[in-house]
Amino acid sequence: MGIFSAMNTGCDGLKVHGARLDIASKNIANIDTPNYTRKIPLVVSTDRTSFLSVMNQMKESAFGAGTLPYVSGSVAMSGIVEDPTLGEKIYKPGHPDADENGYIRASNVDPLVEITDAIMAQRAYEASIAILTMTKSMADRAVSIGS
Repeated sequence: MGIFSAMNTGCDGLKVHGARLDIASKNIANIDTPNYTRKIPLVVSTDRTSFLSVMNQMKESAFGAGTLPYVSGSVAMSGIVEDPTLGEKIYKPGHPDADENGYIRASNVDPLVEITDAIMAQRAYEASIAILTMTKSMADRAVSIGS
């Protein structure tokens, strides 16, 4: 993996896990909002095949002697879905969101789940910062060797 690939991986992680933190905070903020449905971020891994990998595969098909493909991975958000579980029904006949029987649907957000998700996203965000810090340090050392 090259310096720029490592930086791209770190930047992708910052974007995705920052968005995960935003979604968890919005869910926590709407715990008491009637009819609010919990949002769930969909995080997927991505693979980037390098030019070197393509050349190795061509060499292997032509000569039968190649090397393992060079693939770098990262993360991306593929979307946001709503949690299908229903919130508790609460009897509040004067509420503007009440149905014909006087019930409203409470939010389906579980604060323990959201706090756990936020902690995991924060740690993944910190890991992405560590990737960028280490990559910057390696680049600084490479420049100092050349001069």
